[in-house]
Amino acid sequence: MSFETDLDAVLAETREMLLAKNKAYGNSALDPVRLFSKADPIEQLKVRIDDKVSRIRRGEAAGEDAVRDWLGYLLLLLVAERQRTAEIERRSQPIDLPVPVRAFA
Repeated sequence: MSFETDLDAVLAETREMLLAKNKAYGNSALDPVRLFSKADPIEQLKVRIDDKVSRIRRGEAAGEDAVRDWLGYLLLLLVAERQRTAEIERRSQPIDLPVPVRAFA
């Protein structure tokens, strides 16, 4: 197989995993419930990434594909950062207020 074919396969598999988890968990990575933690989604993702790195270093994956999960969290972090940037840009746009119509005397 070629690099491109292998890359496409890994990306497709990771995409499907993220879509399935997003459906199962209700977009909790990017829109958390915030019952206990008040941290923003980006900070929460960074904590999850740290946890995955710790499991990989210790070799304690507990039956999960810790490397693919780690990759998934890194991709979610990029999505969250992109969404935050878009929201900041949206908020910085001037608001178009209607121009009052003057009555002529």
